[in-house]
Amino acid sequence: MRFTPTKIAGVFHIELEPHRDERGFFARAYCTEEFAQAGIDFVSTQINLSRNTAQHTLRGMHYQDAPYAEAKVIRSVRGAIYDVAVDLRPDSATYLQWTAQRLSAERGDAMFIPEGCAHGFLTLEAETDVLYQMGRPYVPGQARGLRYDDPAIAIAWPASPAVIGAQDLAWPLLQVARSSQKPSSL
Repeated sequence: MRFTPTKIAGVFHIELEPHRDERGFFARAYCTEEFAQAGIDFVSTQINLSRNTAQHTLRGMHYQDAPYAEAKVIRSVRGAIYDVAVDLRPDSATYLQWTAQRLSAERGDAMFIPEGCAHGFLTLEAETDVLYQMGRPYVPGQARGLRYDDPAIAIAWPASPAVIGAQDLAWPLLQVARSSQKPSSL
C-alpha cells in the first residue's frame, strides 16, 4: 500500500499496490504492520457497509466525541464516492479545514480518517457501496454531526446532493453547534 498524507495531519489517501497476472490482480488492502510503518496507529475492530442506490446520495458529516471518537478507513467497494474529512481538533493547525478524495471500486483506494475528524461522502454513481473499517465500535447515543453545507466550512461538493437522510439535514450549523454543545465537541 502507498500512504499519501493530505493537508490535514493524520488523514491519508491509501492506494493499493496490485500484483497483476492473467487472472486480474491481488492486493493487500489492510495490514496493521504497514499502517504502523506509515505512522498510523489503527486496528480495525468493526466493519460496516453502506449501500447507496442513488447517484449523489450524501451521508455526513458524522463524528463521535472522545472517549468514543472513531478512526476509520473508508473504501468504495462498488461505484465511486467523493469522500470528505473535516478537522475538528481545536489544537490542530488545520482546525475546521477539510480535505477530499475521489475513491472508486475500480482503483480500490481508501482514505484513513483519524479520531477528531468529521466524515461524509457523496456518491458519484448509482449503486455505490462503501466499506468502513472502524477503529472502535459505534456507541449508540454518541453520534454527532455537522451540516454538509455549513458556510463556515464551505466544502466544495462536486454536485448537489439528490438524496440526504433526515438526520443529516438536521445537524446544526457550526455556529449553532458551538453555542449548544460542550466545548470538547468542536
